[in-house]
Amino acid sequence: MGNRRLSRIVPGSRNSMRYLWEHRNFLVVCFNLIVIEIAKYVPFLGFKNDLLRLTRMKIGKDASIGLCAMFDIFYPELIEIGENTIIGYNATIIAHEYLVAEMRTGKVVIGKNCMIGANSTVLAGVEIGDSSTVSAGTVVDSDIPPNSFARGNPMVVRSKGGVGK
Repeated sequence: MGNRRLSRIVPGSRNSMRYLWEHRNFLVVCFNLIVIEIAKYVPFLGFKNDLLRLTRMKIGKDASIGLCAMFDIFYPELIEIGENTIIGYNATIIAHEYLVAEMRTGKVVIGKNCMIGANSTVLAGVEIGDSSTVSAGTVVDSDIPPNSFARGNPMVVRSKGGVGK
């Protein structure tokens, strides 16, 4: 899990997804699904952000969310997108994960002035620092420091100044 900040729930003897409705209200999840699905195709950025805020996502001023970006329908309130950040086409941001023996949730924080490339996946419990760039197709499975560039799967991170890991 690297440095992800996750809360764990160990529900019982069956796989953790079987206990979904013990943790989330069915009507709230349906509402979130409908709003997020509509927002995926809305071309007006301000309206799209207003729609997504109805799910209790935190979206900063002037954030731009591309076509078909998908957000967690179960825990959208755990997603925070900073000001002037771009979320690329078909990016996925999730704040939960179901495993056989447990369920995990974690806040996702994307800083200000970030760029999340097309078809990237940001996993639960990570923070992406201000002014960082995530290349297209990257799986973000751990924190990214401010002013960094991340790419690939497995993810490789380097400072935008050329020094880093």
